[in-house]
Amino acid sequence: MSDTIAQLKIGEKGIICKVALDNIPLKLLEMGCLPGTEVELLQKAPLNDPLYIRVNESYIAIRVETASQIAINKI
Repeated sequence: MSDTIAQLKIGEKGIICKVALDNIPLKLLEMGCLPGTEVELLQKAPLNDPLYIRVNESYIAIRVETASQIAINKI
């Protein structure tokens, strides 16, 4: 089973390998959250939700619930 963005630790990176299209907002897909894209966890909010990530050259705040729907391979 693959890891998800929600399982990354601060500073860790991964390559998106699968996205649950039915559960991901279209805006995230438009911003580059697609298979083959590198993602890095930059910061977590005080209660661990939302997560602050870098995708390509975009910086995005994403809910943990959504991040758990995006499978990655850690690098």
